[in-house]
Amino acid sequence: MPRINLLPWREELRQKRKKDFFAALALAVLAGGGVIYASKWVVQQQISNQEARNEILQEEIRQLDAQIEEIRGLENQKERLVARMRIIEELQQSRPLVVHLFDELVDALPEGTNYTRVAQTNQRVELTGIATSTTRVATLMRNIEDSEWLAAPELGSIEAITDGVGRTSEFEVAARQISDLISDTEVVGQ
Repeated sequence: MPRINLLPWREELRQKRKKDFFAALALAVLAGGGVIYASKWVVQQQISNQEARNEILQEEIRQLDAQIEEIRGLENQKERLVARMRIIEELQQSRPLVVHLFDELVDALPEGTNYTRVAQTNQRVELTGIATSTTRVATLMRNIEDSEWLAAPELGSIEAITDGVGRTSEFEVAARQISDLISDTEVVGQ
C-alpha cells in the first residue's frame, strides 16, 4: 500500500492561504490608503474651489459696498439739493409778500403818523412810530384791521411825549402778516 502523507499538503495549503490573506490585506491597506488619499485630494480641491468662489464673492461684495456708499453719498447730495430748492422756492414765494407788506404799511399809515422802526419775525410785524395824537394810532390800527395783507393788530404801548413844539404819541403796534393770499393771487395771475 502506498503511503500518502496528507499533513504537508494541508500545511502547504495553510501557508498559501496565509500568504494570500496577507497579500489581500496589503492590497486592502493600499487600496484604503489610496481611497483616503484620493478623497482627501478631492476634498482639498473642493475646498480650494470654494475658497476661490468665496474670494470672487468677497470682491463682488466690496464692489457693491463701494457702489452703495456712492449711492448714499448721492442720496445725501440729493437731499441737500432738494432742501436748497425748497428754501429757494419759499423765498421765491415770499418775495412778493415783502412788496405787499410795504405797500400795505404805506396804505395803512394815516396822515400825521410816521414809522421809526419796522421789524418782522416770521409772520409777526412789529411797528414802532410817532403820531401827532392817539387818534392817529387808533386809525392806524383800524386800517391794519381792514387790510388784505395784515391782520390782528395789537397795541403794545402808547406813550404821550411833550416836546417844545407840541404833544406827540410814541407807539408800538404788532400785527400778523397774511401769507395765504399770495398763493391765491399767484394762481389767479398765472
